[in-house]
Amino acid sequence: MSVTQIDIDEDALERAMALAGVRTKKEAVNLALRYYAERQERAARISRHFERAAHWGAVEQAERLHRAEKDGR
Repeated sequence: MSVTQIDIDEDALERAMALAGVRTKKEAVNLALRYYAERQERAARISRHFERAAHWGAVEQAERLHRAEKDGR
């Protein structure tokens, strides 16, 4: 772990601390960094799944089913 000095939006930090139920700025920042990294990794995995699905026609089939369902109402 390294020590880094940065300027942080105090209002955003206070809100994040309250929402997360953490007591220290360090906890809040580390939690936010982990959360951000996990969300980005998840988005990348989902994107890869959609790319694979597009190759075997699943996306187009789902779109056709959705349109048919929507038109049938």
